[in-house]
Amino acid sequence: MTDYEKAQHPEDLTRLFVERSNAGDAAGVAALYEENAVMAYPPGSRTVGRAAIRKLWESVLANAPHFEPETPLPTLISDDIALTSTPPKDGSGARAQVVRRQPDGTWLRLLDQPEFVPPTS
Repeated sequence: MTDYEKAQHPEDLTRLFVERSNAGDAAGVAALYEENAVMAYPPGSRTVGRAAIRKLWESVLANAPHFEPETPLPTLISDDIALTSTPPKDGSGARAQVVRRQPDGTWLRLLDQPEFVPPTS
């Protein structure tokens, strides 16, 4: 198994996601999530569990998309839980993740909403 860099701060997860996605490393992306994490993706559905998240990213990264770093909004932290978010560079919607501190002090994603689309009503 690859020895991946771990997120020492909640904000590190976004940087590591961009680096690993651009490298085409679906296993590395999945390693940023807790074992039973829930991801609201593809839009309108949920992907549950690290194994399913890895499979999803294998499919997405097969098309070699390029991700740009996005400036994070201020992180909200309460004990071992944090909320991270970024506004997409294209100005549409938002992204948000609930992350949790692990026993070793590093952080992993627990809930991931990579795309918020404003209601059309």
